[in-house]
Amino acid sequence: MPKRRKQPRAPVKPPTREELVAFIAERGGDVSKREIVRAFRLDAAGKAELKEMLRDLRDGGQLQHRRRRLNVRGHLPSVVVAEISGRDKDGELIAEPVEWDEEHGKPPRIRLVFGRNTHGPAPGVGDRVLVRTERSDAEDPLYSGRVMKLLERARAQMLGLFRALPNGGGRLMPIDKRSQGREVTIPPGAAAGAEDGDLVSVDLMKSRAYGLPQGRVRERLGSIRSERAISLIAIHAHGIPNLFRNDAIAEAEAARPAPLESREDWRALPLVTIDPPDAKDHDDAVHAEPDPDPANSGGHLLTVAIADVAHYVRPGSALDREALERGNSVYFPDRVVPMLPERISNDLCSLRPHDDRPALAVRMTVGADGRKRRHSFHRVMMRSHARLSYGEAQAAIEGHPDEKAAPLLDRTIRPLFAAYRALAKARDAREPLALDIPERKLLLNPDGTLDKVVIPERLDAHRLIEEFMILANVAAAETCEQLRVPLVYRVHDQPALDKVSALRDFLATLDIKLAKSDQLRPAHFNQVLARVKGSDIEKLTHEVVLRTQAQAEYSAQNYGHFGLQLRRYAHYTSPIRRYADLVVHRALIRGARLGAGALPDTTPEALAEVAARISAAERRAMAAERDTADRLVAHFLADRVGATFHGHVTGVTRAGLFVRLDETGADGLIPMRSLGTDFFRHDETHHALIGERTGEAHRLGDRVEVKLVEAIPIAGALRFELLSEGRYDLKLKRGRQARRPERRDFRGRHQHRGKR
Repeated sequence: MPKRRKQPRAPVKPPTREELVAFIAERGGDVSKREIVRAFRLDAAGKAELKEMLRDLRDGGQLQHRRRRLNVRGHLPSVVVAEISGRDKDGELIAEPVEWDEEHGKPPRIRLVFGRNTHGPAPGVGDRVLVRTERSDAEDPLYSGRVMKLLERARAQMLGLFRALPNGGGRLMPIDKRSQGREVTIPPGAAAGAEDGDLVSVDLMKSRAYGLPQGRVRERLGSIRSERAISLIAIHAHGIPNLFRNDAIAEAEAARPAPLESREDWRALPLVTIDPPDAKDHDDAVHAEPDPDPANSGGHLLTVAIADVAHYVRPGSALDREALERGNSVYFPDRVVPMLPERISNDLCSLRPHDDRPALAVRMTVGADGRKRRHSFHRVMMRSHARLSYGEAQAAIEGHPDEKAAPLLDRTIRPLFAAYRALAKARDAREPLALDIPERKLLLNPDGTLDKVVIPERLDAHRLIEEFMILANVAAAETCEQLRVPLVYRVHDQPALDKVSALRDFLATLDIKLAKSDQLRPAHFNQVLARVKGSDIEKLTHEVVLRTQAQAEYSAQNYGHFGLQLRRYAHYTSPIRRYADLVVHRALIRGARLGAGALPDTTPEALAEVAARISAAERRAMAAERDTADRLVAHFLADRVGATFHGHVTGVTRAGLFVRLDETGADGLIPMRSLGTDFFRHDETHHALIGERTGEAHRLGDRVEVKLVEAIPIAGALRFELLSEGRYDLKLKRGRQARRPERRDFRGRHQHRGKR
């Protein structure tokens, strides 16, 4: 019987742009290119047409890439952390995402729905919840959301300034933005001795049907000028848990040192810790030695040992619940809000010299080229042989060891730096993103006020520890995948194509080309940075390239780390201060069968919840630390109103220019209205404000001289007046020649050039 000839499949017409956007939106605004090809059964020609269509939609801003999947711009991901903001006319709870890019307009509203299987306490207005979202048919709200977990109750406490009244009571002026400036009445007898102008913590009383809410002063926190009060403002304003529950404290106090049983004895290995001189966590130790294997000539054996937090913090325990809620430790200039109680973080898991400590260690073999050849994980008992600071280690390798470092120089410090030089070769070959942004460090006086702001010097000792930790993190991710155990990755997505397009347009104004490729690599950005190195536009270019990059986060899905140019990466090296690392430790213990404390059975959805929570906690901590620094510097500069400073423009918006001062790193605003009599237009391509009449321009990265005209310490806000003149080398889009004006003084009046 002759075979029936297979009929060729009729080509399927690719979707229109409108159909494509609708398809992505119907699936929660989150699909892959492969899913589109399958759904529309596209052939090779259709795939090519689809590629062009997607590129046009991305360049036009309708679509974006996130986690290597396509999203409709302005759409919510499938799982978000949201805050319940109120109720609609039908009495249904309405929430808004906690994190939202303001470039997309107002955050979308989410109507919350509750299924039959919802357990636990019901959420209310002001609570934070983890929500699985879906697009709804209505225009407002655009989304419906199923509450997966109640994360945080609305606080029954409030922080603010106490304003005394003659009747013995007072008013509380909240500093929390979420309180929307709503005052609280303090009745007579409830002020607890607070005086006018004190920063106080207030317990809210049961709400009345009318009038202002009432409260009772719980604690006087002292003068608003004290640093202690400033860090407490940030803790409260960002909802950072800073008091451990009694059951968590009880568990920590009951913990006992881990025994040697079932652990490898590594106490003779001369591991050392290398940290900042004022470090509050000491949870990683390192060691290196030449590899004796002739097959690996010039290679090294590296060891990274990390405190075994998983031994003490078991899944589902009170300590575990507390750590997950906090997500990470938060660092302020005067204090740390730790993820775990001090009994764990500063005692049992602190790698103090000459004390036996349990650890989860990785031993890695690297070649002379710095590439890792193999590795293995071990649950050990270790003993740190010394605690060095970065400066001490650097001084020793440069030939100036102190009494503590001298005995370690030949057997420990030299091998560590030799291994680092090999790792640096592999790093350079990998070409990670070369943005080296200096971080300011605030130094305090004994009374808690700001003394000065410094930019710590970057040493090879810093880079040594960074490269050791990065390699250990890679080993952890690879092992978990090989053993097929779930984990939380540290991921960093490629830059969104619309931001890359904007960067390319901006660089074109500097006569710098950025490669046109759908698969940009950090090397492409590094070429741009190398070209401007040492020039007067170096700072400007670094700022713009930095803003093009995506934000790193935690995810149960692996889409790689773009900035480090790594396919697999997971945080493993700091379980004392990051919950993500604790999850990875548990995964390693489970996969390698290393004993108790392993990761329990879980699902991708459960790990996605954890990743969303700790990513939100990380952003919360960063915002609190930044706000505290801003308030401290504003206090520091409050007595210098009227003084002049030098700085550079770090932001250009329709509201005006944001300026960072050289002396303190303080950020402040030059309002648009104070720039003079010309009408200034915001030119997004040039990152500049350009005068319509004069052509005078103020651009991102410009050096400026400013006068401080206002400092608001409680808000951490500074307002400047521009003293220096703008530039005249930018072309107006309308293409006409601008007239160079007479020089303007800082009050907006004009004067002849040379007559200030």
